[in-house]
Parts: sequence; C-alpha cells; structure tokens
Amino acid sequence: MTIQLSGATNFRDLGGYSAGAGRRVRRFRLLRSDHLANLQARDLSLLAERLGHRLRVLDLRGAAERETAPCVIPAATVHSLPIEPTIVQKLTDLLEAGHRITAAETVALMQETYRNFVRLNTHRFASLFSHVLDEHEAPLVFHCTAGKDRTGFAAALILRSLGVSDEDVMRDYLLTNERLAMPHASRHGLPPEAGAVLWRVQPEFLQAAFEAVEAEYGGLEGYFREGLKLGTAERARLQELYLEHPADR
Repeated sequence: MTIQLSGATNFRDLGGYSAGAGRRVRRFRLLRSDHLANLQARDLSLLAERLGHRLRVLDLRGAAERETAPCVIPAATVHSLPIEPTIVQKLTDLLEAGHRITAAETVALMQETYRNFVRLNTHRFASLFSHVLDEHEAPLVFHCTAGKDRTGFAAALILRSLGVSDEDVMRDYLLTNERLAMPHASRHGLPPEAGAVLWRVQPEFLQAAFEAVEAEYGGLEGYFREGLKLGTAERARLQELYLEHPADR
C-alpha cells in the first residue's frame, strides 16, 4: 500500500500481500522508503496519523549519505546498518578514464552490485532481521537513499521469509519504477542511457542477487538459515509478528 509523501516518493507499506493459507502481511508494520531527509510538515503529520509518533528506522545508507541527509522524523529511533554504495564510484572511475558508459555496461555493474549484497553484505541483512524480529509496538521503516536497491533486496528477503510469492515480491520490487522520479539530468555526468538504467530497477538486478544466494548458499532456505540466522523458531516468530489471520479481518 502506498502512503503519498511529497518528501519521500518511494515510501510504501509492505502490508496486504498474500502469504498463503489465507494470511496476509499486516498493514503498517513494515514499511520501505527512500531517504527521510526531505519530509515536509504535512508528511510528518500524515506519518503520525497513520503510524503513530514512534517509529523504528533502519538506515542502510553509507556514512556520507547519512551525514548529508539525516532523518527528520522527530521521535524516530534510527539504527544504522551501513552498506556503502559502490556503483556510483565505479561509474565515476570509468567516466574519469574517458570511457563512455553504455546501458549494457550499467546493467552488468548493477547486477554485480546485487550479487555483492549477498557476497559482502549478508551480515547487514542479518542485522536487519534481528531488528525485524524484535517485538515492538512501533512500526519499522527501512530505507536507503532511493529506496530501490539495498532497500529492494531487503524488502524481497522480508517478503519471501513471510511466504509471499516470487511474483508478488517482484511486483513490489518493480513498483519503484512507478514511484521514483528520474532526474532530468544525471548529477553524476552519466550518458542518458546509463542514467536511465541507474535510476530504475530491472528484474535482472534482483535475479542476480538470488543467483548469488543459490551459488553461495544452495538456495533461499539455506541463505535464511546460514546467512541470515533465521531458523525454524525465527521464521515462526516472523509470521506471528507480521502476518494476520483471516479472523483478524
């Protein structure tokens, strides 16, 4: 479900997705977003009305990103789980070397970025799940800068851990393309065709992360157990906390 905010266009609820057996993800408990530094007074009022005055925020951005655009929600408890951005630096290095970057090269670099979420940053996503498992009345918002890549993979893992189908996970992932406005001119000096790739999401990106899961852990269930430390008890707890029963509706 979408919550229309002028200062965070990619802010949305993960609630409402079917998790099988007549159950759905609870509304307004798990939310994903782009960064929360540009929220306006009306945005803050709407969040307080929908979510209450206390929020837990998981910030997946790197150090410089956090410093230049801190969260402005007054009563939020912010936890930093830094995953440093690498794609922009790689593209910048290529530009400085005089290379004109193509759309295909940008796609390949984005796929490698997603593989590295698994290879290099699994500990961060494991920490994210430790917060998700923390029983708390306050809703939980997780975000990065644009709310599309680091946040997109995190949302996919959370939804799959709750039993949401691959089709709905991909549908949620691709909603970013409807919500996030691409800049008219790339602030990184990229050719338009490369910028168009960088500022959107593609199925191939998320698929690359899950291919790495398969290669490194033998599949998603192995990744949950070994990488993210989600055993049988933790998976049951996730469902208890975040799935509603038909009788709840």
